Amino acid sequence: MPENSDAKTPEHERERAPQEPAREGGAPGPANRLLDPRSLRALAHPLRIQMLRALRHQGPATASQLAERLGESSGATSYHLRQLAAHGFVEDAPELGKGRERWWRAMQQGTTFDGELYKNPDPEVQGAVEVYLHEIANIHTQELNTYLGTRHQWDDIWRDSSDMSDFTLHLTPERAHELNEKIHALIEEYRTADAAEDERSQRIRMHLHSFPQHGVN
Repeated sequence: MPENSDAKTPEHERERAPQEPAREGGAPGPANRLLDPRSLRALAHPLRIQMLRALRHQGPATASQLAERLGESSGATSYHLRQLAAHGFVEDAPELGKGRERWWRAMQQGTTFDGELYKNPDPEVQGAVEVYLHEIANIHTQELNTYLGTRHQWDDIWRDSSDMSDFTLHLTPERAHELNEKIHALIEEYRTADAAEDERSQRIRMHLHSFPQHGVN
């Protein structure tokens, strides 16, 4: 696994930057949920974001299961699940429950962050934008650190197939937008490829970050 800088690398999930919607997704529901100001304010809580991602990536769960997984109380996860349900992010999965046990599942495959939200003048919306984006960045960091701490558990073929790199480019906003679009289109080709039937297939996470930076060109 190359660990150099300004070289090349994969390991990401789909969160897109300012001028483009940010997509992150697992595999359960029908489509991405486009965030508007109201739904963004409802989702912009670290625990709600973590719970929703857990349901998308690991499948339906109860409030108690999510609490154990995330190190929270079941009272807290139960409350936040009800809030997510009220805004159409999760729903009951009654066919999985036994007795009074209540299971929840994600309603969409991913979340799309519309860049227009940056322009919303409402201070509450801007506060929600900050919470949402910083929590996504925290999750990306946690995922990468988890891989680095456990990579000795993977065979050489997987370690050789992972990547961690960064690049410095000099682009206009239009060219940066074009590059992001091309990268996302390429990722979609691999997302939709029928490789899941291969018994060697593993879930792969890719983090793509692109942003302007002050400094010497």
